[in-house]
Amino acid sequence: MAKLAKYLKKSTGFLILIVGLLFLQAYCDLALPDYTSRIVNEGIQQKGIEDGVPEKLRAETVENLKLFLDEAQQRTLDESYERNGDEYVLKKLSGDEREALEQALTKAEIIVLMLTQNDDMPMLSDSSKGSGPVPEEGNNGQGLAGMQGMELPEGVSALDAIKSLPEIVRTQIVTGIGEKVDTIPEMMTGQYAIQFVSSEYEAMGVDLDRQQIGYIMRTGGSMILLALLAMAASVLVTFCSARVAAAVAHDLRNDVYRKVIGFTSEEFNHFSTASLITRSTNDIQQIQMLLAMGFRLILYSPILGIGGVLKVLQSDASMSWIIALAVALILLVILVLFKVAMPRFTKLQSLIDRVNLVMREILSGIMVTRAFSAEKHEEERFEKANCDLMKTNLFVNRCMTFMMPIMMLIMNGVSVLIIYKGSYAVESGSLQVGDMMAFIQYAMQIIMSFLMITMMSIMIPRANVAGKRIAEVLGTQSMIHDPQQPETPDTNRKGIVEFDHVSFAYPDADEKVLEDISFKAEKGQTVAFIGSTGSGKSTLINLIPRFFDVTEGSVRVDGVDVRNMTKKDLCSRLGYVPQKSILFSGTIDSNIRYGKADATQQEIEEAAVIAQAAEFIETKEEGYNAPIAQGGTNVSGGQKQRLSIARAIAKQPEILIFDDSFSALDYKTDVALRRALKEATADTTTLIVAQRISTILHADQIIVLDEGKIAGKGTHEELMKSCEVYRQIATSQLSEEELAG
Repeated sequence: MAKLAKYLKKSTGFLILIVGLLFLQAYCDLALPDYTSRIVNEGIQQKGIEDGVPEKLRAETVENLKLFLDEAQQRTLDESYERNGDEYVLKKLSGDEREALEQALTKAEIIVLMLTQNDDMPMLSDSSKGSGPVPEEGNNGQGLAGMQGMELPEGVSALDAIKSLPEIVRTQIVTGIGEKVDTIPEMMTGQYAIQFVSSEYEAMGVDLDRQQIGYIMRTGGSMILLALLAMAASVLVTFCSARVAAAVAHDLRNDVYRKVIGFTSEEFNHFSTASLITRSTNDIQQIQMLLAMGFRLILYSPILGIGGVLKVLQSDASMSWIIALAVALILLVILVLFKVAMPRFTKLQSLIDRVNLVMREILSGIMVTRAFSAEKHEEERFEKANCDLMKTNLFVNRCMTFMMPIMMLIMNGVSVLIIYKGSYAVESGSLQVGDMMAFIQYAMQIIMSFLMITMMSIMIPRANVAGKRIAEVLGTQSMIHDPQQPETPDTNRKGIVEFDHVSFAYPDADEKVLEDISFKAEKGQTVAFIGSTGSGKSTLINLIPRFFDVTEGSVRVDGVDVRNMTKKDLCSRLGYVPQKSILFSGTIDSNIRYGKADATQQEIEEAAVIAQAAEFIETKEEGYNAPIAQGGTNVSGGQKQRLSIARAIAKQPEILIFDDSFSALDYKTDVALRRALKEATADTTTLIVAQRISTILHADQIIVLDEGKIAGKGTHEELMKSCEVYRQIATSQLSEEELAG
């Protein structure tokens, strides 16, 4: 997979945008639990009061607070509020200034709250330990008056009583109360300070229900905006990911195609056609699917997970061990599944290759299968390949299906464990309900990030195998390539083909197919090659367009070794008709002009006339626009061969190569075609591989091959006298009268 990373360079801008959007989405998702906590803690429990800093105070309350503030704290209070008649209104403060003011006021607010309530304060009694954060009302006989040994008149608060005491006594009482307040847990002090603010607002006539609803609506509105922003970011990430994945798949297909086009038969045999098709389609599709989902899941998971961990550490680290336990269990499950399933993913792609191979063979050879009544055998062969693929697919899918229930069990178990441990913390006053809910949400986000990676584990191994298979194709060095400093033939030399002591052996073969072949074809000459089956005729012809490179010696076209020419320059001089006629889906016209796209209609029609194809073309209703099916299955073998010949002629090359290209033609058509070819291509060098003597009788030079060596060279008459091999072929095909004629 790493070798294919270079294909992402073109999409760098989109990648940066995707990462930025993922951070934005993660920020929104991680902010939502905090807002949930605020709604529960501040909106519901605290009636919309955020902290212990009142927005406004009565003048008498300010005076009461100052009784319990030192000089610095009093100065902070005065600087933070401005007087407006009988009220003090809070100025606009920064976050740090508001926090400093809260720290200065909290203790004084609690003391004033205690002293203004004649009822007992549970926070001052020893029995209050472990009670909830909100003080309970009622009288347990151990209130403030009892503690001080004082009987307060009805309607007189403890605060009023303390104010009337001598300063020394008042100071002692306040000091004692302050020491008692210092023992209250920090979270509970915050709750008592908020209760003080609430009671102050009630005394000032503030509608706390309206304030509570307003706070919940504002916070809920912010949550909706964050959710919409996260959704928009997610949609854009999906769009950009699909765009990048499609671009990478497009480039990969192009490069694989260009690479395969340059393969020799050796490389094709190494991979097989079925495997190359699978790699160009199914394997690249696996990469595309991984990229389309990977940016949204693989990149987003660590961002969300790390952000969730930081949020958890900020909120309550005492339960972070629960998340660590869950993550460890998830990693263990992933490790086991990868260990079991990974080998099957590698096997899966090979089995797809096998199914494609069998299917391709069956469809290509359907006529042979029917002729030999081998349908049952082929059905069994396909069934075996199909069943092997199905069993492997089932095994992999079952493994991944088994994984999801385990993950859900871990997630639900974590939720139960957090609620169980958190309930004790809530009871002791060290944790609020909203904070516990936020902790659960953060825990789910952390686990979900690992769950997303686990979901990708279904695709990653298979895509990794596919990536290796694609990289194997792209990394294969073709045996035939263009020279770094190509040579261009002299413009005065055209149509000359020369073999100089050429020998050839297939890679890893023990014996040579051709040995010490030398001949020269001049411009306008017709050179024919004949010999028994397996004598090397087609191999010799295929050395000219560099389908293979010679093992020894050299092949020269227009005086330049073909290995020193670019393949494009070389092939532009050649017109090639293969032994097996190949047509492409399209029309008759598109097939004939395949080698020369800018050919005029007149040139197309002339080529068809020379190839003896005009007759059957004109009988079709659409004429030259008649459709050709894939592989030319809607025309006969002889018609395919004539269209292939017309395609080579229309190119108007210097050299025409016919690799046994007249075998499907009847004798009459063969004679007419060669006569027309001789007249129309008088300046064109023609090389013909033939099985029939009648096809090459009038060639300027006939080369007889026998077991890869030249057994004879000359005209028909010369070879009949000097070459025994040729004479045997001739007498086996022609009568004495034909030979004499």
